[in-house]
Amino acid sequence: MIAVIINWSLNNRVLVLLAALMLTAAGIWSVKQTPVDAIPDLSDVQVIIQTNYPGQAPSVVEQQVTYPLTSAMLSVPGAHTVRGFSFFGDSYVYILFDDNTDMYWARSRVLEYLSQVAPTLPASAKPRLGPDATGVGWVYMYALSDPSGQHDIDELTSLQDWYLKFALQSVPGVSEVATVGGMKKQYQIVADPYKLDAYNLTMAQLEQAVSQNNQEVGASVIEMAEAEYMVTVSGYIETLDDMRQITLAVSTSGTPVTLADVAEVREGPAPRRGIAELNGEGETVGGIIVMRYNENAQQTIDGVKAKLQDLQAGLPEGVEITTVYDRSNLIASAIDNLWDKLLEELLIVALICGLFLLHLRSALVALVTLPLGILGAFLLMHWQGINANIMSLGGIAIAIGAMTDGAIVMIENFHKHLEKAPPDANRWELVSKAATEVGPALFFSLLIITVSFLPVFILEAQEGRMFAPLAYTKTFAMAAAAGLAITLIPVLMGYLIRGNIAPEERNPVNRIAQAAYKPALRVVLRFPKITLLMAILITLAGYYPLSKLGSEFMPPLDEGDLMYMPTTYAGVSIAEAREILQQTDKLIRTLPEVKTVLGKVGRAETATDPAPLTMIETFIQLKPKSQWREGLTSQDLRDELNSIVAFPGLTNAWVMPIQTRIDMLATGIKTPLGIKISGPDVKQIEAIGTDIEKLLSDLEGTESVYAERVAGARYIDIDIDRLAISRYGLTIAQVQQLISTAVGGKTITTTVEDIARYSVNLRYPQQYRNSPEALAGLPVLTPGGERITLGDITHIRIAEGPPALKSENARLTGYAFIDVSGIDIESYVKQAKGVLDKELNLPAGYTLQWAGQYEYLERAMQKLTFVVPMTLAVIVILLFMSFRRLSDVVLVLGTLPMALIGGIWLLYALDYHLSVAVGVGFIALAGVAVEIGVIMVIYLNSTCADIRPSANVDISASLRETVEEGALKRVRPVLMTVLTVMIGLLPVIGGTGTGSEVMSRIAAPMVGGMASALVLSLLVVPAGFFLIQRAKLR
Repeated sequence: MIAVIINWSLNNRVLVLLAALMLTAAGIWSVKQTPVDAIPDLSDVQVIIQTNYPGQAPSVVEQQVTYPLTSAMLSVPGAHTVRGFSFFGDSYVYILFDDNTDMYWARSRVLEYLSQVAPTLPASAKPRLGPDATGVGWVYMYALSDPSGQHDIDELTSLQDWYLKFALQSVPGVSEVATVGGMKKQYQIVADPYKLDAYNLTMAQLEQAVSQNNQEVGASVIEMAEAEYMVTVSGYIETLDDMRQITLAVSTSGTPVTLADVAEVREGPAPRRGIAELNGEGETVGGIIVMRYNENAQQTIDGVKAKLQDLQAGLPEGVEITTVYDRSNLIASAIDNLWDKLLEELLIVALICGLFLLHLRSALVALVTLPLGILGAFLLMHWQGINANIMSLGGIAIAIGAMTDGAIVMIENFHKHLEKAPPDANRWELVSKAATEVGPALFFSLLIITVSFLPVFILEAQEGRMFAPLAYTKTFAMAAAAGLAITLIPVLMGYLIRGNIAPEERNPVNRIAQAAYKPALRVVLRFPKITLLMAILITLAGYYPLSKLGSEFMPPLDEGDLMYMPTTYAGVSIAEAREILQQTDKLIRTLPEVKTVLGKVGRAETATDPAPLTMIETFIQLKPKSQWREGLTSQDLRDELNSIVAFPGLTNAWVMPIQTRIDMLATGIKTPLGIKISGPDVKQIEAIGTDIEKLLSDLEGTESVYAERVAGARYIDIDIDRLAISRYGLTIAQVQQLISTAVGGKTITTTVEDIARYSVNLRYPQQYRNSPEALAGLPVLTPGGERITLGDITHIRIAEGPPALKSENARLTGYAFIDVSGIDIESYVKQAKGVLDKELNLPAGYTLQWAGQYEYLERAMQKLTFVVPMTLAVIVILLFMSFRRLSDVVLVLGTLPMALIGGIWLLYALDYHLSVAVGVGFIALAGVAVEIGVIMVIYLNSTCADIRPSANVDISASLRETVEEGALKRVRPVLMTVLTVMIGLLPVIGGTGTGSEVMSRIAAPMVGGMASALVLSLLVVPAGFFLIQRAKLR
């Protein structure tokens, strides 16, 4: 069939060339249309339910909001994890779905289940869905500042909320613009309880009067002088005086009692649960651009930057916008780095082809497959909706050497035919003969490389999302190369390879290769059994480096920027958190490599940020590496920062922004490793966490370990005496309402000021609510008109409780965060499990679960143990289809382990750990190594085809000479194919740019393996082939 396709292509040459031109045009269009991002979106499909429950403690939020929601969401189809967070005044429920679930289908199902549970929630708890974004949605951040000092923080916050935010939300691709930090303006009514008492007024009357005096209505239209006039009745509160003049009652003498008579009316800051700080210079307000799911990150960021440039003109004098995080820098450096590598690989392949063939046009024919194959891959990428990122482009990068193999072997074979052909031979017949001779086997060997990579698609969750783009693009590129090898390459050979073709013997490179190879080959063929025994021993020796290799889920990806995420102890006040934030930012800013520092404590106004007040997230934007001090590495920088920022009570963690957000949303753990402690009681969970902290802090490899203090916050408990309130004719609800409004404050209405909206808050003065004693003296008016204090009807005490509550699948959970250094994760977990099994006393009803990267690693290893045998099975089937002889299949497959040995030794030499990236490299190597073996076996078979057993001839000597002749003749194509793959990948291994950490782990097994595959195909395959043929002929 393949021979038929080759001949059809040669008979329809113009059609094939036109198809190639069309492929080129379509590929160029696809390159321009393909979305660009730094890394694939590794986060789960998630839907977030955010519920505001103002003024409520975490325990109340958990009982009344989070638990009902999480238990209801457990039955949503396709949901595999439901994670709940209960903070002061807020509940967040994260529903994580299985792979391949459509985001908008998931959102509609969550809404369906939410509609069932929402009516059972408290009246003031209003659940809503978070943005349609994923864990990598935070693509751009900016901060507003005024170095001139003309505008204070609340004015900057108003600019962000009512000027910048809505304009930026209109940019295509933006799901949400979240405000971080700042101070919101609020109108505060501070009621004096004694004045209220004097005028016989209650808080409820105040609330009613204010809300009724802040509204505006229309009264239809009236007609005058043949014109229509619309009637409006004004009534919005516009100034503080408007509020002060609100009438509450009228005295017996007819004098109105106004709000100013019983309360102080003022402007002030609204309560907040988040602070932002810029460069250690003081508080700021910022904006986070949250990108919509499956959008083009580069286009979205470009659109945001252009919009900010337009909006800059409308900002007041002195106000500046500072970029504090910009994903497009990472995208640009990652993509540029890979394009550079692709270009270097193209040049190396061109050089190798030129050196071995000594014919420029022949080298050009081989090179044509590369740009066309890459454009074909981009066309399929665009059709499949795959982004151009370091993984998808990396798939093309590791395929480049193998893509030219088909063309190289075919051109080399055509050279052989041209050398032997008479001058008047028909060129196109020669092309047909040369191409059909090796074409079918070549097509199958390229197909083996293509198909051997398909098991990578079986990987799931984060590792699947990481490597699927790479597997797709490598498969696309190799499939395109296989198609071109049997269609376009024969046509181009006929048109371009003509003129003076230098014989192989006249090429100095070939002469040197043959001179070195010939004596080694003769020794091998003289002692074939010893050769195979040596090969087995070398293969077995590979166990030593393999046993020394550690394992990790993924090598750390340097994103170019850093994030500082220390953990503070529970119960820290917002003022203290602000102090810590400013000091840490100031210290970080002292390093010359740091460009900007935006510190955030608490949460931004987005459902994608479930951060408690104890969580500090500092975004450190670094200068380009060319501006760093000489010899300084990223690790050196982290070590230096770690030594500078040393505060008692702070546990440091220096992490990567994107990876950390993905891990936090996927596993709930912000460090590479963590332990989830689940059980019914938060105090017991904290005790277990503290024991884990003590046991693991001295373990080898532990850089830091911190167990969350899930019960470490301070509470003031007000316990209502039921007998006492019944004596005074009060109800529980009345007392709770009074405490809620008077102490906690209540938003009673909202002012309308053009497009801006500001809340109006009602509460008692601070002196009545700043201590348990002051609370006990709070005046209460009974329905009977008696004046009592809160202390008469309640018991007030200070107690301990949870600062925030976390749950997973409706079970309360506490986290222990572990940072490791100098040891691989798998070895560390083994040691840690041994220590905990021996020394940790775990009560009944409590469970430990290792999470973070270990969770991924375990799942990936389970998958790969299933994937590798499946890969081999696919290769066996394709080999048999190619050879139709089991002996040849066994010969090629039997030598495969030796090809892998080179990869293992190189990993050991480079001190790389085994990881999913390395596993993918080995899967890619298996396909390429088999292809090299296939090429040698094809040539040896064709050389030995005419040998027949004879009584008069020593069959061993005759066979030895024939095998030697066949192997020597084919040393050039084998060397070319091995060296194009091997040397072509050297720039990837030696690369230091963005994304090189992952790419070098994939390339290392291939480079090391190709070195041993070269020895294998040139020496071991001929020896094995000789033994098999000798046994057949006897």
